[in-house]
Amino acid sequence: MTTRDIDLLCFGEPLMELTRIDGEGGEAAYRPGYGGDTSNCAIAASRQGARTAYASAVGDDTFGRELRALWRRENVDDSNVHTVAAAPTGLYFITPNPAGRDFSYYRAGSAASRYRPEDLPVSLLPRVRIVQLSGISQAVGEGPCDAGFRLIEEARSAGCEVAYDTNLRLKLWSLERARAVMHGAIERCTIALPSVDDSRALTGLEDPDAIADAYLRRGPRVVALKLGADGALVATPERRERITPFRVTAVDATGAGDTFDGAFLARLAAGDDPFQAARYANAAAALTTTGYGAVAPIPRAEAVRALLAR
Repeated sequence: MTTRDIDLLCFGEPLMELTRIDGEGGEAAYRPGYGGDTSNCAIAASRQGARTAYASAVGDDTFGRELRALWRRENVDDSNVHTVAAAPTGLYFITPNPAGRDFSYYRAGSAASRYRPEDLPVSLLPRVRIVQLSGISQAVGEGPCDAGFRLIEEARSAGCEVAYDTNLRLKLWSLERARAVMHGAIERCTIALPSVDDSRALTGLEDPDAIADAYLRRGPRVVALKLGADGALVATPERRERITPFRVTAVDATGAGDTFDGAFLARLAAGDDPFQAARYANAAAALTTTGYGAVAPIPRAEAVRALLAR
């Protein structure tokens, strides 16, 4: 019998992050960091003690090597991340402004956007408890879109749970195509991880309970609807619960939803029920907003438990 020694396998697009820092004399510098929603999820899960792996592609360039070094520091297995010599690693720039922050992405033609279904580590799946992907995983190219659907089917056949985060980005595709792909994927998954803002655009519904009902009808056994500063709503066919938010001094919400995903799935893999897992994940996501960037402020388990104990 195969041992499921990998708690979480994430699939998607990793990105290098460059944040503009303005000096007192008017000169600007860019601080490096890391992003990509499913990569953030894998790191968040690893910091909670889960055994994680990542499936994707990077370029044969400095950014690709930095991302590999990051995953290795964070104990995320990158052996199923391909290096594509003919394509770059994607990146994005963050520019602060009086209203918040602007994001500029450079991902067209990236290594991850060229991923194909035949690149998937299908033979690994019998060792995996949970597979996670997102709308962005499928939005970056036709190959990744097809790969996402194949991954879902192969993972279900291998007995894995499959989690899907909508992570709607309308700069990548139209609302109509996003709705068709995401809802088609969610119908094949066991865990839905949408945000309330995404869901309102995708479903046309406003009320969180109505949104949870709509996604449950599509087939997942668990819906964890992220409500931002209002916490979360977790629903199963038998039960639902509003998860109360934690009050923190928030400075940057970048990656908070990804951290929720990673912490939630890590706790499910550890044996928590969805409601226990969501309370833990809500605390982890709150702590992430107290620092800047997608990865640096992701908390470790001891910090999350300290907040839960307050």
